[in-house]
Amino acid sequence: MSESTIFLMILLLIGVIAKNNSLIISIIVLLLLKYTPIGDRVFPYLQSKGINLGVTVITIAVLVPIATGEIGFKHLGEALKTPVAWIALLSGIAVALLAKGGVNLLATSPQITAALVLGTVLSVALFKGVAVGPLIGAGIAYLFIWIVDFIK
Repeated sequence: MSESTIFLMILLLIGVIAKNNSLIISIIVLLLLKYTPIGDRVFPYLQSKGINLGVTVITIAVLVPIATGEIGFKHLGEALKTPVAWIALLSGIAVALLAKGGVNLLATSPQITAALVLGTVLSVALFKGVAVGPLIGAGIAYLFIWIVDFIK
């Protein structure tokens, strides 16, 4: 058994103990791909386009209430009259900018990916977090690195 398989099996065990279906399904899919010929073609694609694909799926899910008519311009106008909506608006802007920095950091420093992935898996498994962690984590890391460099 390869080191990567053992690592995935340990993560699978963590997912089972934590009863985290997203983590369990993700690891089972990766193990199935790893041990079938299709994995050789799918892994490079997922590695290069997976984050964009995931962000697209999340964006679709977030926009469903607009597509179904549950949320419209009237709701947006009403929401923007509240401080909470303005905080949400600014938070959305901040997160998108952090994620942009995170993508750049992952591209230029791929060695930190392992630590970010482990942190995300632990958060998902132990604290019921959501697996957008590596990208946002990289963005937050980028921000702190930028601050440290700025202070120097």
